[in-house]
Amino acid sequence: MKRLSTALSVLFALTSSLALAQTAGGKVEDKKAASYNEIERGFFFEARGGFSAVINPPAASGSASYFSPGQAIGIDMGFDIGERISPSLFFLAASNRMGSDYTGFNTTGAASGDFSAMTPGAAVKVRLVGFADQQEVKRTWIYLRGGAGVTFYSPAALLPSIDVLVTAGPGLEYYTRLRHLVIGVEANFNFQALTQSVGFSTLLTVKYAFPL
Repeated sequence: MKRLSTALSVLFALTSSLALAQTAGGKVEDKKAASYNEIERGFFFEARGGFSAVINPPAASGSASYFSPGQAIGIDMGFDIGERISPSLFFLAASNRMGSDYTGFNTTGAASGDFSAMTPGAAVKVRLVGFADQQEVKRTWIYLRGGAGVTFYSPAALLPSIDVLVTAGPGLEYYTRLRHLVIGVEANFNFQALTQSVGFSTLLTVKYAFPL
């Protein structure tokens, strides 16, 4: 019995020593929580589409020219420089309605009516004012966007083949809690420099960013 008590005492002493040694060796660090950005910025694609109108469509002197409603769709590809500046390349396509009395620059009667335009170009978006949410994250921004490009009209028999587009206007965008996804709306003033025609558009935007 005495030997059993001695053996148990030795075993208890060894167990206590091992436990103290493990504690002295340092605490096991808690697994670090995964960290991520509330808003992802970097390389992006941004689609836009909506209403687009031309106030005075291109036309030869004496030809009919009047307000032309239509629609436009486009896509931007660019990258974010910080939270405020985003240069991009864009492609914009528009289609406008006109009556059969609209002959544009055509004087032979070979073409009349509706026309379309395709414009590749470059633009830059500058965010002016940001509004923070309850988590102090600036998700809502007011911005200005300006750009320029080369417009190709269709049909070629109706309008000159090339024009130069200058576009600018304000916009509002919201960075959603999906981190990569941004939605917004913008209004643009459009000016075709060679034909001196002016127009405007109201477009919805959807942006998806890939962090660099």
